[in-house]
Amino acid sequence: MAFVRSAHFFDAFRALANRRGRPGARLVESLAAARATTGDGPEVWAPSVAARVGLPAAATLGPASYYADLAAPHGERHVRVCTATACFAAAGGEHLSQVERALGVAADTAAPGGDVSLQAVRCVGYCYAGPAALDGDTPCTGTSLPAQLTGREPPRAPEIPVADATGDPVLLGGVLSGDPAWQVWARTVSSGSADEVHREVAVSGLRGRGGAGFRVAAKWEAAGRAPGTVVVANGDEGDPGSYADRLLMEADPGRVLEGLALACFACGARQGVVLVRSEYPAALARMRAALREAYADGHLGVRVHGTAVSLDIGVVEGAGSYVAGEETALLAGLEGGRGCARPRPPYPTERGLWNAPTVVNNVETLAALPWIVRHGGRAYARRGTSEETGTKLVCLSERFARPGCLEVELGTPVRRIVTELGGGLKDGAELAALQVGGPLGGFLAADALDVPLSEAALSARGCALGHAGLVAFDERPAPEEVLRHVWEFAAAESCGACSPCRVGSRRGLAWASAGASPGGEWERLSRLLGEASLCAFGRRIPPAVHSLVRAYGDRPAGWA
Repeated sequence: MAFVRSAHFFDAFRALANRRGRPGARLVESLAAARATTGDGPEVWAPSVAARVGLPAAATLGPASYYADLAAPHGERHVRVCTATACFAAAGGEHLSQVERALGVAADTAAPGGDVSLQAVRCVGYCYAGPAALDGDTPCTGTSLPAQLTGREPPRAPEIPVADATGDPVLLGGVLSGDPAWQVWARTVSSGSADEVHREVAVSGLRGRGGAGFRVAAKWEAAGRAPGTVVVANGDEGDPGSYADRLLMEADPGRVLEGLALACFACGARQGVVLVRSEYPAALARMRAALREAYADGHLGVRVHGTAVSLDIGVVEGAGSYVAGEETALLAGLEGGRGCARPRPPYPTERGLWNAPTVVNNVETLAALPWIVRHGGRAYARRGTSEETGTKLVCLSERFARPGCLEVELGTPVRRIVTELGGGLKDGAELAALQVGGPLGGFLAADALDVPLSEAALSARGCALGHAGLVAFDERPAPEEVLRHVWEFAAAESCGACSPCRVGSRRGLAWASAGASPGGEWERLSRLLGEASLCAFGRRIPPAVHSLVRAYGDRPAGWA
């Protein structure tokens, strides 16, 4: 007998939450507020949050034990220290133990008196100045990190260095020259049409900048302008090594909101949501301030600029999880559940947030829309390559002589970005390997940089473009240490929704930690991860490991 999986399945939590007024993001916010007042575990304080909204205890114990911000012990003073790739490359991973000694508390614990707690997180968006930490909401960066956290030196958090290599920036015009946002919205909503916006974006060839690279116009079309459509701006920039979305949300939040408004208009949506990761407190504050200003200026609300269009947008804070940036996991989190990937179909454009058709676009994608609408899709399509048009924000890590965020055209040679724009490595160090597109994006050898910055070209080398964060490794970390770091990330950030990724990531970490050569066992696990993982997280682990081994010349042995 053949079984056919239905695209429509019953979600008990969603059904019950529907009857309780859809607490959604408010539920996670309530959990965060409760977490901040106690050092106890979620089993003590989470059930009372559920009771207040008429939900069973399991409805809050799930997210409270899943999201890193909620599950980690919190003291009166809470410090989050970054252990992600760029900070690992900057300090060889030594900064965590240094901070532990300085504060007298181990990672992911609270001091016995509850006065201070320390949480290891994976990226706080200061990859250009690492190692980094957040002391409450105060960033601290650099080699003197322990001294800053103990008050012996003032906090140091330099602004993001920014440069344009295109001559006519699409994304950085507001950041570099003060080009104001909201220049096209009033005219578009008053005298333009949704079809015109959709057509210009289709002609532009714009693809999503969040990693998947799906054509934006095609995703919009899949939602079909159905009643109740929602557009979500994904600001959960979790790829360690990338801080482009943080830059846009902090330095030019109005442009992000204008892009979201244009996307809502094109999709016939009356509701938009911006999700900002909790590790970006300044971005959250600036997005909320920009939202208040947008309402005050009449860009949002009922009968926008005297038209029949009504549009409401909200800004929501995440709770700490890499996989929660995957679109189905993100939507689960916005509904108040665990941020785990969901099986597809149904796709979010058919049944997304609270079963409504939902379009999820990343922050950088949305920030390009005002330029496209203003200058036309053909002008955008003339930039980049014929298959991957436009420009891309590229982030260079602390190891570069000139770290920072650059706007380049897609197709720009990686070698030019590394040697000319980035100035090579600081202090004359030699490049050992270059990580591209996040911890599961892939690695390039120092002599393999003659590749265009594009998804197609990088995929042919076993890498992925992702958010286009470039993390440079010099000769200091041994290849075996870099491999273990990749597996530590995979094991810690797997959402656990599917056994191939949940079990496989832990097994890989055990092999890497033991310095063992898994041989044929790794070949079998690699095939299982690639073919049976629920989402791209598990499927990307084998290519990332294989590319690392190639970049280091078949080291570590046994992982080829």
